[in-house]
Amino acid sequence: MRTIAGLWRWRGNPLCRTTDRVEGWLALAAVLLMTVGTPAVALWGTRTAHETLMGVVREQQRQRHQVWATVAQSTPPVAEGSDVDSGHLVNATWTAVDGRTHSGTVAADRPTEPGDRLRVWVDARGELSARPLDAAAVSSHAALAGVGTAVAAAGLVETARRLLMRRLMARRYTRWAQEWARVGPDGGRAGQSN
Repeated sequence: MRTIAGLWRWRGNPLCRTTDRVEGWLALAAVLLMTVGTPAVALWGTRTAHETLMGVVREQQRQRHQVWATVAQSTPPVAEGSDVDSGHLVNATWTAVDGRTHSGTVAADRPTEPGDRLRVWVDARGELSARPLDAAAVSSHAALAGVGTAVAAAGLVETARRLLMRRLMARRYTRWAQEWARVGPDGGRAGQSN
């Protein structure tokens, strides 16, 4: 903010270099882009992610179905820290939407006995699959995508500003070295008497 305020103070100063003015305008542009552009990019990222994920949800709901599975045999409880979310694996059989019977190992959320019934999600071929995404998961993923997009946009603006500042500083130092070489190490007082 001091740089922006400095723009007004330095505007008529003869010691203000062109690079100083460019630096001030660059800071102002970066602040404006971050305050106005970042929320717009976040909104765009959120909407895009939400629409994309809702398409995935519709596709998953079209392809996946919940069916009843009958427990054939229970297995010992699963140890903690394994990849299985629940505590028990059971061998079960189920009938897919197309009428074919399938069998496999199913994760149960409670202890079961042979003959118990569980709800499982299957795909169009009758193979076990994960439950489809729901609207709450889509909303949270879309919000995270929007935040990520906003952070990336702000980072991009700041990176561009820093790269331009590096070029400005290099130009400033080059001109400074040229001026110093022209004036010389004695400050331009060679041959003058004190």
